[in-house]
Amino acid sequence: MQTRDHILLTPGPLTTTLRTKLAMLRDWGSWDTDFIAVTAKVRKSLLDVIHGHDSHVVVPLQGSGTFSVEASVATVVPRDGHVLVLDNGAYCKRAAKLTQMMGRRCTVIGFADNERISATALEAHLNSDASVTHVMMIHCETGAGVLNPLQSISDVCGKYGKGLIVDAMSSFAALEIDARKLQFDALIAASGKCLEGVPGMGFVFIRKSVLAKCEGQSLSLAMDLFDQHQYMEKTGQWRFTPPTHVLVALAEAIAQFEEEGGQPARLARYTRNCESLVRGMQALGFKPFLDSSIQAPIIVTFHAPGDKRYEFRKFYEAAKARGFILYPGKLTEIETFRVGCIGAIDQNEIEQAVHAVALTLQDLGIESGKPAN
Repeated sequence: MQTRDHILLTPGPLTTTLRTKLAMLRDWGSWDTDFIAVTAKVRKSLLDVIHGHDSHVVVPLQGSGTFSVEASVATVVPRDGHVLVLDNGAYCKRAAKLTQMMGRRCTVIGFADNERISATALEAHLNSDASVTHVMMIHCETGAGVLNPLQSISDVCGKYGKGLIVDAMSSFAALEIDARKLQFDALIAASGKCLEGVPGMGFVFIRKSVLAKCEGQSLSLAMDLFDQHQYMEKTGQWRFTPPTHVLVALAEAIAQFEEEGGQPARLARYTRNCESLVRGMQALGFKPFLDSSIQAPIIVTFHAPGDKRYEFRKFYEAAKARGFILYPGKLTEIETFRVGCIGAIDQNEIEQAVHAVALTLQDLGIESGKPAN
């Protein structure tokens, strides 16, 4: 019998603490002064994480993280702007697609799923195409788990005077992001990732000097971040019905984040999780898809076992029966699956998960997780 919630070994939603869950048991009025105070506190705490009070504002938005990515492009990029997307995975391709759907010109530089995007390639392209106004990148491309070089991309954008939009959905609060060292126009994250809140709310850090020029650029009413910011500054309220329970859960999750020691402590825990996961899975024969030099400690992609008896759905269901939710692969040419290292878990849960995978292989009659090639 299942006596605890399933452990979510995914890139989000994540396993949350009891404290975070309990925070959602109270109902809130969206115009109430207590709720307005929570909104203000969360916004301040988010800016604290990136040391961004002097240079940026933060604008929360209802919906999943993709809502905020789309809102960022629609708000920050002028209608005649030209966005260059650095693509090494599924979420980069999503960014390119929504950019085009927002009516902005979009060019893509493609990289392999198992390599980082390149500042050298970016610079070469900017030298050949002066029409680019903005560069867009994913900090941690969780399609495979690659950690992309944010600082070097930021440096090139600064050198050429290009706006940088960063999808930091799966890196914010775990990997270092310091607005005093980086130059970016917008950086996007969400409640249900490394802050270990629940899903339902994104937030966008926008450079103050950039936001001042964004009025009227968005073609969307609901996702106009300029309007959302103006209204919040004036009233302290959200323009439209806020995700009240999500926000208060995030406030509680941030309190625990700060108690743990902030970003450095969270990165250390996730790194231990990742190392324990890779070590345990390799002992079972599994092979990580990425070289360790570019692997982010967020989610690990493994090659599927080469045994003909392997089917991901059966593998998934057997692991789930033992209390662990895995994630399917996101690659198109190679069969893989993914295992997350983030959430309110530590090495104990990771070791339990590896043991569950070992028992799952036994269930399926598979001797080893070794891939076909």
